[in-house]
Amino acid sequence: MSQAGYYHISQGGELVRMDSLAAALAADLQAGYIWLDFVQPARQDLEALIEPLGLHPLSIEDCFDENQIPKLEDYPRNTFILFNAFRYSQKTLDIEEVDFFLGANFLVTVSQRQILKDPERIASHDIMNVRQGPAFLAHVLMDWVVDQKFIAIEALEEELNDTEDVILADYAHFNPGELVRLRRQMLGMRKSLFHEREMLMRICRKDCLFIPDVAIIFYRDIYDHLTKFFELTEDSRDLVTSLMEMYLSMLNNQMNRVANETNATMRRLTFITTIFMPLTLLAGIGGMSEWSMMTGPDNWRTAYPVFLLGMVLLGVVNYYFLIWFEKRRQRKELPTLTDL
Repeated sequence: MSQAGYYHISQGGELVRMDSLAAALAADLQAGYIWLDFVQPARQDLEALIEPLGLHPLSIEDCFDENQIPKLEDYPRNTFILFNAFRYSQKTLDIEEVDFFLGANFLVTVSQRQILKDPERIASHDIMNVRQGPAFLAHVLMDWVVDQKFIAIEALEEELNDTEDVILADYAHFNPGELVRLRRQMLGMRKSLFHEREMLMRICRKDCLFIPDVAIIFYRDIYDHLTKFFELTEDSRDLVTSLMEMYLSMLNNQMNRVANETNATMRRLTFITTIFMPLTLLAGIGGMSEWSMMTGPDNWRTAYPVFLLGMVLLGVVNYYFLIWFEKRRQRKELPTLTDL
């Protein structure tokens, strides 16, 4: 639902709410300046300001395009600043647009959601600077938006730390999609902060015609905050990458452990099979009465115990031979001092 607030700020620092847009435009701009705050405006609400305030149709178009990146554009009668606000709630990062039209004796703010909660209180918090001109009011509002950015970044960092604890505690039941989500959100923050930092750098270089030199020092403070936030997102993005590598490494170690256990089981089964293969052959021959035929039918009472004893001895010899062969193979696989 469209909302709007119309204010006149006098030179003495008095913030007066006007009843209508017409009343605000008719205010004495020689004795102060006006501030027009729009929330979810209709296109015609902003187009009505083209003639009295010189807003450019292209900048109005940008106010309704949610895919724009932060930028600063100078026009003959005003400067258009596209800024972003961060809001992080329930594992969802919302990057919302806040637009500033900064002129010599007016400031127009546009947002599609109620980002500037209680704008009168925000402006009154630093009324001594606000009364100096629209550039100072724009700084106060922008600084408030930057403070909200820090709240979102801090919440995201806390979740990242919790994710690290979850991976270390129980990586087997961890959902790697969480790391992908955090990485995408960090990239979104980084992209916004990168362009905002470049925009503030232009302001600090005095490229904006409607920001006086005395106000530059305040915008430098915002620039410092954005630079710090940009570095925080870079560090957090690197941490996400490290956590992903750590998770994959732990998962790979678990898979190797399972594979080693499977290999050990197969080796034991193979070892047992190798021992019993010759015994199975002899048992098959003896089971077909071949042994009694060779020793004579009358000697079976002696021949079969000897046959069984021979099978036992063969199994024992086969067992110790395999043990010796395995140890010999392992010694060959171990590196020697000369190999090192």
